[in-house]
Amino acid sequence: MRRFSRLMAPLALVLVAAPVLADGCPAAPDHRAELQGLISQIQRAPDETSARLISNRMWEYWADAPNEQAQSILDRGMSRRASHDFLGALEDFDKLVEYCPNYAEGYNQRAFVKFLRHDFDAAITDLDRALKLSPDHVAALSGKALSLFALGRLEEARVVLGDALKLNPWLPERGLAAPGGPLEPEGTDL
Repeated sequence: MRRFSRLMAPLALVLVAAPVLADGCPAAPDHRAELQGLISQIQRAPDETSARLISNRMWEYWADAPNEQAQSILDRGMSRRASHDFLGALEDFDKLVEYCPNYAEGYNQRAFVKFLRHDFDAAITDLDRALKLSPDHVAALSGKALSLFALGRLEEARVVLGDALKLNPWLPERGLAAPGGPLEPEGTDL
C-alpha cells in the first residue's frame, strides 16, 4: 500500500497542475470602460486629426496582452507582419490564439494577415471570433466589412461597415460608404 501511495502522489500532482498548464494565459485586461469612453470621444471628434489620436489610444488598449509572454508573441507577430513575413506572423498569431484563446486581438491580428494574403473567408472566421470576445472592436468590424467586400458580399459588408462607422465615423474606410461609394447605404443614390 505504501508503494502504491508513493506512485500515486506524483500522478496526483500532475492531475492537479494540469488545469493550470492548460489555462496558462490569464484573462485579458478589461479595458471596456476606457474603450467606451474613447468611442464616445471619437464620435464627437471635430476633425480627422483628433479622431486619429483617439484611435491610436484605442489601439493601446486592444494591443495590451494578458501577460508578458502573450505580449511578446503579439509584438513579434506584428513586427513580422510589418516586414511582410506573413508566414512567420501567422505562426506567432496561431501560438497566441492557442495560448490565449479568449484574447480578441490575437484573432484580429491573425485575420489581418489572412486578409493581406487574400484568404478572406479565413479572415472572417477569425474576425467573428474577435468580435464575439470584443463586440465593439472597431478595427475588427472594419476588417470584416473589407473582407466581405473583397468577397463581393456587398449587402453584408454595407451592414458591418455601417456598424463600424456608428462607433467611429472617422474610419478611413468611410469613403466606401460615402455617396457614390460601393457600400453607400441603400436608398441614398440619386
